[in-house]
Amino acid sequence: MALLTPNDLININKQLQEADSVVKRVTGLDIKGVCQSLYGTSPSSKKVGIVPVTSGNGIIGNFSASLHVITQYFGFDGFVTDMPDVSGYYEAVQNGAEIILMADDHTFLAHNIKNGKMANNQPCTGIIYAEIASRYLKADSKDVLVMGLGKVGFPGAAQLVQKGFRVYGYDPDARLLKRAVSNLGIIPFDPANPKKFSIIFEATPCANTIPEAVLSENCVLSTPGIPCAISEELKNKYDVQLVAEPLGIGTVSMLYSVL
Repeated sequence: MALLTPNDLININKQLQEADSVVKRVTGLDIKGVCQSLYGTSPSSKKVGIVPVTSGNGIIGNFSASLHVITQYFGFDGFVTDMPDVSGYYEAVQNGAEIILMADDHTFLAHNIKNGKMANNQPCTGIIYAEIASRYLKADSKDVLVMGLGKVGFPGAAQLVQKGFRVYGYDPDARLLKRAVSNLGIIPFDPANPKKFSIIFEATPCANTIPEAVLSENCVLSTPGIPCAISEELKNKYDVQLVAEPLGIGTVSMLYSVL
């Protein structure tokens, strides 16, 4: 997945509200409701310490502040530490954090220091976006298209297989596609011979990956990918129910998974 930029995180609260509205229209539940159903947990006002990390490319503008907004939006007691890195971790624990959120260039982690559970953002993001897609109330078949089978897409595809869907998968990397076919039993999707889907899960770092030939009227497209997987023109033409938000849905999936 592509690294976030400060522009991706502008007005994160509004983005969350819009995503919540779409998710409720698609599934009948808000994002918290989907997480509670998926993981069987609830927050109970858990205190979350958000630790800025300076390694690699350094601190992304708005990232820690956006995580603070996200934790508050979903009912957690979040705070950002004044210090970064190890000093920030120490500060978070000293201030009573039960869960730590921190990220470098490679890993975005949630660690519940009370029960020892840890969650990585990539699989948690794939699982929650796939779960949202799987709950589409107006789906007319059990066929699902998964575009992108890497660190986010593979766990999402596995979630859909586990829920009994017939999963068609595509990735331009033949090794990733072969792994998913071998390990999950998905059906390779041939772009040269497309079919239409009412449920699509996309997890790539590329824009406009969804071709018109796979879109059915009023289909749901659940995608954590940045940039967006579908053009505005196609979205409007097919009245696509687009579930897409840069950070919050994956983050709350992590938090609920470690409770």
